[in-house]
Amino acid sequence: MMKKKSISASNASLVLFLCQMISALDVPLDSKLLEELSQPPTITQQSPKDYIVDPRENIVIQCEAKGKPPPSFSWTRNGTHFDIDKDAQVTMKPNSGTLVINIMNGGKAEAYEGVYQCTARNERGAAISNNIVIRPSRSPLWTKEKLEPNQVREGDSLVLHCRPPVGLPPPIIFWMDNAFQRLPQSERVSQGLNGDLYFSNVQPEDIREDYICYARFNHTQTIQQKQPISVKVFSMDSLNDTIAANLSDTDIYGARPVTERQPVLLTPTGSTSTKVELRGNVLLLECIAAGLPTPVIRWIKEGGELPANRTFFENFKKTLKIIDVSEADSGNYKCIARNTLGSAHHVISVTVKAAPYWITAPRNLVLSPGEDGTLICRANGNPKPSISWLANGVPIAIAPEDPSRKVDGDTIIFSHVQERSSAVYQCNASNEYGYLLANAFVNVLAEPPRILTPANKLYQVIADSPALLDCAYFGSPKPEIEWFKGVKGSILRGSEYIFHDNGTLEIPVAQKDSTGAYTCVARNKLGKIQNEVQLEIKDPTVIIKQPEYKVIQRYGQVSFECIIKHDSTLLPTVIWLKDNDELPDDERFLVGKDNLTIMNVTDKDDGTYTCIVNTTLDSVSASAVLTVVAAPPTPAIIYARPNPPFDLELTGQLERSVELSWIPGDENNSPITNFVIEYEDGLHEPGVWHYQTEVPGTQTTVQLKLSPYVNYSFRVIAVNEIGRSQPSEPSEQYLTKSANPDENPSNVQGIGSEPDNLVITWESLKGFQSNGPGLQYKVSWRQKDVDDEWTSVIVANVSKYIVSGTPTFVPYEIKVQALNDLGYAPEPSEVIGHSGEDLPMVAPGNVQVHVINSTLAKVHWDPVPLKTVRGHLQGYKVYYWKVQSLSRRSRRHVEKKILTFRGNKTFGMLPGLEPYSTYKLNVRVANGKGEGPASPDKVFRTPEGVPGSPSFLKITNPTLDSLTLEWGSPTHPNGVLTSYILKFQPINNTHELGPLVEIRIPANESSLILKNLNYSTRYKFYFNAQTSVGSGNQITEEAVTIMDEAMASRQVDIATQGWFIGLMCAVALLILILLIVCFIRRNKGGKYPVKEKEDAHADPEIQPMKEDDGTFGEYSDAEDHKPLKKGSRTPSDRTVKKEDSDDSLVDYGEGVNGQFNEDGSFIGQYSGKKEKEPAEGNESSEAPSPVNAMNSFV
Repeated sequence: MMKKKSISASNASLVLFLCQMISALDVPLDSKLLEELSQPPTITQQSPKDYIVDPRENIVIQCEAKGKPPPSFSWTRNGTHFDIDKDAQVTMKPNSGTLVINIMNGGKAEAYEGVYQCTARNERGAAISNNIVIRPSRSPLWTKEKLEPNQVREGDSLVLHCRPPVGLPPPIIFWMDNAFQRLPQSERVSQGLNGDLYFSNVQPEDIREDYICYARFNHTQTIQQKQPISVKVFSMDSLNDTIAANLSDTDIYGARPVTERQPVLLTPTGSTSTKVELRGNVLLLECIAAGLPTPVIRWIKEGGELPANRTFFENFKKTLKIIDVSEADSGNYKCIARNTLGSAHHVISVTVKAAPYWITAPRNLVLSPGEDGTLICRANGNPKPSISWLANGVPIAIAPEDPSRKVDGDTIIFSHVQERSSAVYQCNASNEYGYLLANAFVNVLAEPPRILTPANKLYQVIADSPALLDCAYFGSPKPEIEWFKGVKGSILRGSEYIFHDNGTLEIPVAQKDSTGAYTCVARNKLGKIQNEVQLEIKDPTVIIKQPEYKVIQRYGQVSFECIIKHDSTLLPTVIWLKDNDELPDDERFLVGKDNLTIMNVTDKDDGTYTCIVNTTLDSVSASAVLTVVAAPPTPAIIYARPNPPFDLELTGQLERSVELSWIPGDENNSPITNFVIEYEDGLHEPGVWHYQTEVPGTQTTVQLKLSPYVNYSFRVIAVNEIGRSQPSEPSEQYLTKSANPDENPSNVQGIGSEPDNLVITWESLKGFQSNGPGLQYKVSWRQKDVDDEWTSVIVANVSKYIVSGTPTFVPYEIKVQALNDLGYAPEPSEVIGHSGEDLPMVAPGNVQVHVINSTLAKVHWDPVPLKTVRGHLQGYKVYYWKVQSLSRRSRRHVEKKILTFRGNKTFGMLPGLEPYSTYKLNVRVANGKGEGPASPDKVFRTPEGVPGSPSFLKITNPTLDSLTLEWGSPTHPNGVLTSYILKFQPINNTHELGPLVEIRIPANESSLILKNLNYSTRYKFYFNAQTSVGSGNQITEEAVTIMDEAMASRQVDIATQGWFIGLMCAVALLILILLIVCFIRRNKGGKYPVKEKEDAHADPEIQPMKEDDGTFGEYSDAEDHKPLKKGSRTPSDRTVKKEDSDDSLVDYGEGVNGQFNEDGSFIGQYSGKKEKEPAEGNESSEAPSPVNAMNSFV
């Protein structure tokens, strides 16, 4: 098998011509070198052969090529030169051959139908593209037709014909009803490949007026609809009743019930048919049968089996699908329809033809003057394709003669080439089903030797390890490479050195005396060059005192040692692990320079402790097991871990399996419960042991499954109740044979990091998964829904590839396939990725604001076109901020607030606005990259609202019959104040409330003297402000008028009387008893007299709202432990407008200010605080908040 070569991903497009080379001349992938070499043109990108374009968009015919010097481009159309300078609608991209035909600016796509071919030419040759057939897509309208209702007898079969218009490409057919719901399909009712809807037998449930066939044309993104088809189903009873007057007793419908029938094929008709399919395509065969009961379809291939892993059944087994067909799939396929009454069958004779496909495609040749070479072009097909050659795009028979060239059928032989022999040759393999065209150049170079490895490069290796000294070179003819040690040393020869073809010198076992300078000399007939590198040999790192197995009693102390010796020029780092994981974060674990100490040992400290020593050049480790046991009360039998197994033997070696046997060690008084088998891969991960399997403790042999290309060693660990034994000595090594990879990389993703790229990533296969040497990956991609050919590149064992120059945010189909020197892994599955996002291009338009009330507004906008989003649409962001408060006439900076509305919404709510204020807002669209431009600022104003409570209320200067009230205006007037409302009422000694008096005070007042009050009386005052909208929250205060001196003296005299003191003590005792009774009744859920008294004397002007007239009940403030009742935050006019309740909480966006959850619900608490009143009313005691506004939507 030919050895595969890989190229770096970054240079893939530049060095495509170096991917495939023969002869002794090889070109290293050095970017500076590649820029200096002459190169014939190579076509790197071109449009597909059959290119169907959207007639509404510009036509872009791709043709990209690389070469040195850069190539020039020309085109032919329908076989003649296409002069693009004479057509104003056609332009060619700079430094490219890609044509852009301007359809969107007056051109007609139909005028540019034809066959196009691109030629890329420079002084070393000319490469040509495929013939690119340009055809505009077509989505014609449905032909007008008059459809009669289908009247069908129950149990009969029925076919509803779709007959879609002929489009380019053909449309996708589906059936739906008037509600745009797909019609259910089953074994009885299903859609055929031609789009018709087949009923094996009609049932009454099939009656409907809206069987509608739809044709979707993907290229133009249009859907055409056929006229609705009506189906009516009649039972025999209804038919007899309907036509009894017109039918005789002997008529066909006479009294015959619905009868069962054996299967009859509806499609295909007849007993046999034929089908021709092309190699590599999908073969679809269909059989649909009528019958009652509904027939079941079965498929067989006469004289053979259906191909495994490529056969699928669709449409309830009515369709046989075979993917990737080949000539071996030709033959007779029989479908059998069967029910309880019989069967019917049909034989389809399938012939698989083949368009040409490559056996050996011609490969680029890079030769030096005087060398020989061959171009081979071998293709197969059915029928056998013919091979023809072209030189620089001209048939070779009429091309300029070249004495070094000889054509022999499918081979061109070159002898003693010269620099003038450089050219690009085209091989055309064609038959009646298609053609293949391949460009392959012959590049004759004469170059003196060059060494690409940096001078004085330093190599450091550990003693007794291999040393590889690079000498990357290039020259034409191929230089000879020689190595010397030291400046005047002799040429290196002998078995202690290995000289690689790429110039690398390998010292298999480097010793201390290998240290020194090494000189690489490259020479050919055009010159000589040399380069010197340095080699240093370091002492290996060694653990001279390893940790040892320990058994420690619970709550004791244990220490593991790890003393190392290392090269003095290397800095080691020591890491301790427990059971291959980090040490527990526990202060009991003390890590010293050369040891690990565990204090106060517990059962959970049981396990394996590993000391790992790392330097920049090597790594060593050693492990020991810690067993924690309970302290025995008396001397007893010692239970310990088992001794390791021994005498491991491998037998029955096969490619994918081997048998391992062993002898168990001493079980140390605890029976062995199981054996754990581990393996080491000495080829990929020497020194690392992996879990393989485990077997019961009674078993001493096991059959092990193996992977290809792994150098296996095995060891066995015995396990008992105490723990695990030390590992056994390793078995002998067994190297399995190489094979193709069995699996492909996982977690393949395509996400653009920039607007013009696509970053393809995957999880690389692990070493043993490669199944062979030379692990590489074939990365393929193509733009989704564009009918592009796959673009592929083979990369080294990496996990990322970046595709540059992609359109912004378009979907791509991606697949990554593993390969090694023996071949490819199975065909990988495709994933969908997207090229990079860019910021949105336009701002939302037509921004409108509808102010709903004083604290809530609704904003509308027109969505931006999805093409301008240029990424995943995240949603729309509304920025809004207060410009001015109209009541205070003061301007201050307010931070902008942001609300985000997920998805493609076109409206949203702005809650929490301040009444009687001026606001501005704008709207922006957001994607994964960021935000687009802002719409023009929109100004809106909120109307007046109810004011906040007065800032304070003070009562001073009490007299016998007057009190002085002073107050402050509301902090938040929320509009223009019209007046203040003062209500007050007396409170007697039994806490009963007297009549309520109301006074309206002008808004410009700030104090009031109340006169004509009763002396020595307590009054309760309720005070609030009003705007034109209504009253705000009230505040309360209590005050007492003073008493006259005579009354005071009488009261003092009574208070000093003994009978009065005794009476008061009796009253206090009765009140105490009453309180105890009330407390007991309250705990049992009953009412108590004080509550009844309060209910009886509730404020007559503050009554609960009724639910039956659209108002709401009473509320409870934050100091009352009763639950907040419905309607406690209704507007002051006690009404809920219907238009305010149409919007859902979903209309509220996600603000960065923390006001809303994602679902629109409010976060936080907006409740205000008021003093407790004796009677509950309909006035809210809380400050204005978004919650007040939202209650109007309940």
